[in-house]
Amino acid sequence: MQVDEYLHRIGAVRPARPDLEGLRHLQERHVLTVPFENLGYHLDEEIHLGGRVVDKIVRQRRGGGCYETNPAFGMLLTALGYDVEILPGRVFRPDGLGPPYCHLALRVSVGGVPWLVDTGFGRNSRRPLRLDDPGPQPDPHGVFHVRDGEVTCDGRPLYRVEDRPARLDDFRPTLWWWRTCPDSPFLQDVFCSLPTDGGRATLRGRRLTVDGVATELTDDAAVFAAYRKYFGIDLDRLPRDPVARAAGVILDDAPGSRP
Repeated sequence: MQVDEYLHRIGAVRPARPDLEGLRHLQERHVLTVPFENLGYHLDEEIHLGGRVVDKIVRQRRGGGCYETNPAFGMLLTALGYDVEILPGRVFRPDGLGPPYCHLALRVSVGGVPWLVDTGFGRNSRRPLRLDDPGPQPDPHGVFHVRDGEVTCDGRPLYRVEDRPARLDDFRPTLWWWRTCPDSPFLQDVFCSLPTDGGRATLRGRRLTVDGVATELTDDAAVFAAYRKYFGIDLDRLPRDPVARAAGVILDDAPGSRP
């Protein structure tokens, strides 16, 4: 029943067998329907690594970061008969390669061929990428390369995954850092993003960008409506805006903003 609910949530058809065609279909549907978002970090919600995140994605119709969407998607793939492993990764930042275990991706083996599956990076591919092919891999989101675990898109380095698989519990220390450290990017910005037919829809605080066109939303009602229209998310309160708080603007007493 839970598998059927998950498939319905992402608008996917159950594969007849755990083959590559089914994997491509499932990843594409997941990427196009489950937002890359960090709202929970600013709504005082707990961030889970285990099965409880499936309920968040399926029944609450929310999204999340890589620690949430990829393990949940991995559970779905495992239930459908796929061979799934968790791979730790390091993200490329302006000042160099980030620390270990700051990214979580999946390795899915189909017929002995290893595929990189990622639904939680924001700029990830829409379809699986071969881990053993260093050549160009065209995708609706760009031209990707995977060389010695390093993933690039249109020549821009994104992250590097290790070859040795990890356990979900291995990510708990870094999840604590993402969740509590003032330097955590997830605490410095509120964002929600989802690909569209013409590009991408992204809401950062009150700035909505749809297919390259940006709009400043002037009131809470417009923000609630944007979450609903572009991401399918119904909120009963808005996440706190860390940018405004850092600038000394107090929003906690604004309608819809109180925790």
